[in-house]
Amino acid sequence: MFVAELKFGIIADTSYPVAEQAIRNYLEALIFNGQILGREFPTYLQQDCFISRVILPETAALASHHHSTVGQRALMALGDAGLAFPKLTILGQDLMSNHTDPCQSPSALFLYCRFGLMNSVLYCAEHFAPVPLYRFSPTSGEDHQALIRWQLQFQALDEIQMQEQRVLQKTAENSLQQLHSSLNRQGRKFAAKIAKQQQVPVYFALYSGSSAHCATEVDKCCPGCGQDWRLKEPLHQMFDFQCKHCNLVSNIAWQCQ
Repeated sequence: MFVAELKFGIIADTSYPVAEQAIRNYLEALIFNGQILGREFPTYLQQDCFISRVILPETAALASHHHSTVGQRALMALGDAGLAFPKLTILGQDLMSNHTDPCQSPSALFLYCRFGLMNSVLYCAEHFAPVPLYRFSPTSGEDHQALIRWQLQFQALDEIQMQEQRVLQKTAENSLQQLHSSLNRQGRKFAAKIAKQQQVPVYFALYSGSSAHCATEVDKCCPGCGQDWRLKEPLHQMFDFQCKHCNLVSNIAWQCQ
């Protein structure tokens, strides 16, 4: 990932509220297409321009051909707000985040999410590195807002169940761990849709944090088809189970390791 600045030059009469809203709309469009990562972007006025600090998955993330239809409209609307198209400056690599996967066409993907990760939920199955969402346009011009909103819900529940003093513990755990929870049904639908569009397997990573039966945890069967899915060696030192029939991967419950 890369830390960058976007400089929006003031080219016509404007007001702070008008400029702020135009910049906000543009940044939000980039968020929901996976072109910038995170949720908060410090933005400040400096003489004759506004400057926003952002995180990019790769240096070419803001290339125009990556923009969604919404992003293109928000970009053009900057002029109506008296602002120039943003000038991008790459400040350097972000040392605190994952590095984007180098594959341009992964042969398989994982849909994997945890609360502490702000990157894409799609990972290359070979390198277990995040793949930018804008490489997987749902249809021409569409963005990934629905998938990113699902990611936000998953991360919120994951953070709840990770806290030492927890509220809604069972609600959060059940949503994350049960294959047929509303949250995981939605996630698996996204995985299946992307698999169909890209013509590659997309495995949904089913989180397993706690278990009432640690003695038999390593022998549990696939919750989708009931077949044996234990791997001889864990994938990426992360996934102990894989079912190619159900397109699922999972782990021995962390509580039992």
